[in-house]
Amino acid sequence: MELSSSLVLVLFLAVLMLVRWKRKASGLSLPPGPLALPLIGNLPIMDKRAPFKSFMKWSKTYGPVMTVYLGLQRTVVLVGYDTVKEALVDHAEDFKGRAPIPFLHRLLRGYGLAISNGDRWLQLRRFTLTTLRDFGMGRKRMEQWIQEESGHLLKSFEETKSTPVEPNFFLSRAVSNVICSLVFGQRFDYEDKNFLHLLQILSRLLRFFSSPWGQLNNIFPKLMQFLPGRHHAMFREVDDIKAFIITKIKEHEQNLDLNDPKDFIDCFLVRLKQYTIPVLLLCLLRQEKHNPDTEFHKDNMMGTVINLFVAGTETTSTTIRYALMLMIKHPHIQEQIQREIDQVIGQNRIPTMDDRKSLPFTDAVIHEVQRYLDIVPLNVPHYATHDISFRGYVIPKDTVILPLLHSVLRDEEQWETPWTFNPEHFLDANGNFKKNPAFFPFSAGKRSCVGESLARMELFLFIVSLLQRFSFSSPKGPDGIDPSPELSSFANMPRFYDLIATPR
Repeated sequence: MELSSSLVLVLFLAVLMLVRWKRKASGLSLPPGPLALPLIGNLPIMDKRAPFKSFMKWSKTYGPVMTVYLGLQRTVVLVGYDTVKEALVDHAEDFKGRAPIPFLHRLLRGYGLAISNGDRWLQLRRFTLTTLRDFGMGRKRMEQWIQEESGHLLKSFEETKSTPVEPNFFLSRAVSNVICSLVFGQRFDYEDKNFLHLLQILSRLLRFFSSPWGQLNNIFPKLMQFLPGRHHAMFREVDDIKAFIITKIKEHEQNLDLNDPKDFIDCFLVRLKQYTIPVLLLCLLRQEKHNPDTEFHKDNMMGTVINLFVAGTETTSTTIRYALMLMIKHPHIQEQIQREIDQVIGQNRIPTMDDRKSLPFTDAVIHEVQRYLDIVPLNVPHYATHDISFRGYVIPKDTVILPLLHSVLRDEEQWETPWTFNPEHFLDANGNFKKNPAFFPFSAGKRSCVGESLARMELFLFIVSLLQRFSFSSPKGPDGIDPSPELSSFANMPRFYDLIATPR
């Protein structure tokens, strides 16, 4: 027994010496970090339910740029506003890479906008931004779509007759219909069973991805393929989303008017056909195989549509659900918002984006909701596509990089009371709205959220419309609301709760 223990200890020390020798031989100066074990890295000493808490704790010892090991994966964590801003904004070109997240890679096979790199990412991001803006993202046309959907949402709450309801699918139906109008060219009835089934999958997907079990799929992807668990059912459920999108693409192909594209899928099909037909003719003339140097093909269309559908539904609807939770928890803030809305808009006129500048307290509360929720504390992982020199260290190629958004939104040098819900963070001494440079809920730099302007518009118009028409309370009262997240891994997921929507 003693001999076996000694052999294990010798093997362990040998692995550590080998790792240190390789670092020295390569001439790399990695950022410091906690001692990592072979194979499992720093996982044994990490908070499994909230990894970012461990990173924050370790940064006090190792500094704002540190190396940790998630299993075998070398990971550099960036902590604090100054560090994250320097990386993502000042050195944007170096830090624009996206990590090949195993869970998403298995779902999308590397296609689509979210986890692509190089020319694929560049082509798809330019096309996506241009197309969404052409269809009104951040403009009057989109504002009208959201206002129309707000009407359906308000009606659905009216039909509850002030009885307690769980608001999750009330909100996700409305928010999802906005992105569906952009991507599919249609909205879905709130009672559409297939639509509700897809929304349930999206909700379970984000919750699973934010659970410790979900994160194990990213740390040990090959091992998890052979272990039983919920991840297998999750992959099967995502196939329902893929089947739905394939059906929609086929419908668009049958009805496509090349001169009048009506939504994102139409525009992608037009771009695909405009490139493919000339290339096919050229290949026939040259008697070459059709191998066009383009990223506009069916796989990338499928991947990007899934990216937009998932991200355009869950993150915004979750933020609104959390906003209503905080309004119930802090009824005096809800009442102050309603007084401001009554003075500026009244209780009958439909809110517009032009009202935002006249509703500074409301705008401050919405920003503070996003800061306090801190919906993606770890950020979507970045990646070193080449060796990066940063703050006297070298981040080697193929290193995962986590610019910790949690550390920015809770930076004690940037926020007066970072650990409490405080709308005063966004108000000056005269009660006017003020910006804060550390407001990074959508990340920053070249990989910032492609739908940021849409999300901002949705948050403002939906929240103002809801508080204009209803007062929200809980059957258990304000003290019965727990605003701490239920899950805190990839995303901070609020707890489910019941609310009462009382017409004003």
